[in-house]
Amino acid sequence: MTSRVGLRAAGINGSGFKPREKALPPFQMSSSLKSEIRKLNLVHLLLWLLVAAQVSVSRLELVSPERVSAPYTWEYPYLLSLVPLLCSSLSLPGSNVSYLVMSMISAGLFSVAPLIYGGMEMFPVAQQLYRHGKAYRFIFGCSAVTVMYLVMVVAVQVHAWQLYYMKKLLDSWFDATQEKKKK
Repeated sequence: MTSRVGLRAAGINGSGFKPREKALPPFQMSSSLKSEIRKLNLVHLLLWLLVAAQVSVSRLELVSPERVSAPYTWEYPYLLSLVPLLCSSLSLPGSNVSYLVMSMISAGLFSVAPLIYGGMEMFPVAQQLYRHGKAYRFIFGCSAVTVMYLVMVVAVQVHAWQLYYMKKLLDSWFDATQEKKKK
């Protein structure tokens, strides 16, 4: 602290804040993007647990098939979406670019691609339910196609936001690296 009366420390004239102001925004951006990605990773984990529970309950026959129907084929490759989640979680603490890039690529392969395939796979069943009111698969009394489409809608939004924030974080890290190289 400085006092109004007395000596001021040598070399401190109050003009040293300009370089810190320049350096601070990339770190603030990185911090806020990491926070958003962590929140989305948590929602992704919850969605993955829902799909994993449905697959495991039906495969292990823990509940009668009338209560929880057999999973759709897209649900099995979607279980691999744990890979991008782990890569993303590993990339954030140390700002590891390679894990972040691996997470983005594997998110497209293991998260988004199964959801696209699932939308196409379940479309005829959803169309039949809409036109004729007939459902053949159920999850605790609700139409399985309706429940899984709701899961898919949330999952698509979560994965889209994850990819968006990961790309912005990667750009932020790249810009910070370029500024260091210029100096």
